[in-house]
Amino acid sequence: MTNFVEELRWRGMLHDIMPNTEEKLNEGMTAGYIGFDPTADSLHVGHLTQIMTLIHFQNAGHKPFALVGGATGMVGDPSGKSDERNLQTPEMIEHNLKGMKKQLAKFLKFEEGGNGAVMVNNADWFRDMNLFTFIRDVGKHITVNYMMAKDSVKRRLEGDSGLSFTEFCYQLIQGYDFYHLWKNENCLVQMGGSDQWGNIVTGTELIRRKDAGTAYAITTQLIKKADGTKFGKTESGAVWLDPEKTSPYKFYQFWLNASDDDVKKWIRIFTLKNKEQIESLEAEHDAAPHLRILQKALAEDITIKTHSVEALETAIKTSEFLFGNGSLEFLRTLSSTQVLEMFEGIPQFNILKSELAHGIDLATLLVEKAAVFPSKGDFKKLVQGGGVALNKDKIADANQVINNEKLINDKFIVVQKGKKNYFLLIAE
Repeated sequence: MTNFVEELRWRGMLHDIMPNTEEKLNEGMTAGYIGFDPTADSLHVGHLTQIMTLIHFQNAGHKPFALVGGATGMVGDPSGKSDERNLQTPEMIEHNLKGMKKQLAKFLKFEEGGNGAVMVNNADWFRDMNLFTFIRDVGKHITVNYMMAKDSVKRRLEGDSGLSFTEFCYQLIQGYDFYHLWKNENCLVQMGGSDQWGNIVTGTELIRRKDAGTAYAITTQLIKKADGTKFGKTESGAVWLDPEKTSPYKFYQFWLNASDDDVKKWIRIFTLKNKEQIESLEAEHDAAPHLRILQKALAEDITIKTHSVEALETAIKTSEFLFGNGSLEFLRTLSSTQVLEMFEGIPQFNILKSELAHGIDLATLLVEKAAVFPSKGDFKKLVQGGGVALNKDKIADANQVINNEKLINDKFIVVQKGKKNYFLLIAE
């Protein structure tokens, strides 16, 4: 056993903790849980703080439960939301649950017995519960006054959108989750983000009032970026753990592009490196910030954990190709889908294979057929300065004629203008 709370504390993850929780955990193996609502068929980097919390919990010798909200996902949590979210069908939720379960299994050890992780679905105990049973066995123990005092409720009541009865009941539903796991699985601790404190405490209060029991609560810091923008969001949207939604290359780049202020916090939260390892990396980073040692260490660690060593190697080779001296042969090993993912966000032009087949001079191709250059004069001028490359080969002759033999994978031509301006020509 190790001190789980102290682990969260030195990593800068701890936000709130109920009195006596640390002492209880230090007595021996304790079961605790975190809930994940199935709002999509993939988790995203915003969930990683809670996933890492469960990993630390298990590594400290405790038994983690990951609750997937098959029931609560049909209601919607008002915490941190300004509007009520759209309700999902049971079929949508079941689809989302399968994706989440597969991803959580990558991070936690789900072996039988001991402190092996357990996955539960609250639909299993809510599915057959009717309204009258719920209001009698749960609702009678928590007063409306108590529920109205919660910050998440107050904010919504004071806002323009108000709060539906459905979302008002959410804290009772989450509270009953805690009661059920406490009663049936001896689950004594609930953990979550700091915006979940009110819901978690409702659970401990229900356990106390209904069965005179004792339960505990821990919340972690909500992650924010130093520049004020939302963590886990990019110009193209959320950064997902599913490689079909966010490619491993983009996932890797998200962490690699972290600011120095952010990375010093994030490497503590999103890796399992110990204090000495992190402080050593920080010293190396501070001595040569331009080498981005912390960013690379973080990006490599979390990409392997989320995807694989092979995915990391592909992400690094992709970065080297786009921003360094990577080999063209690497591009030939990728599928068409992977190439398009790699060049997403980079200007792309469709060209005709039939025109290439007869041969076409580069000036016509890159000015008239694909608007890489505004004019042939601009193109020729940059060629003279050595600033144009085709498939990584410098162009010396502006009048050079090319044909289909230049196509990579019989489909693509990569044009480079200057050092970092790429264009992708797609032959159809």
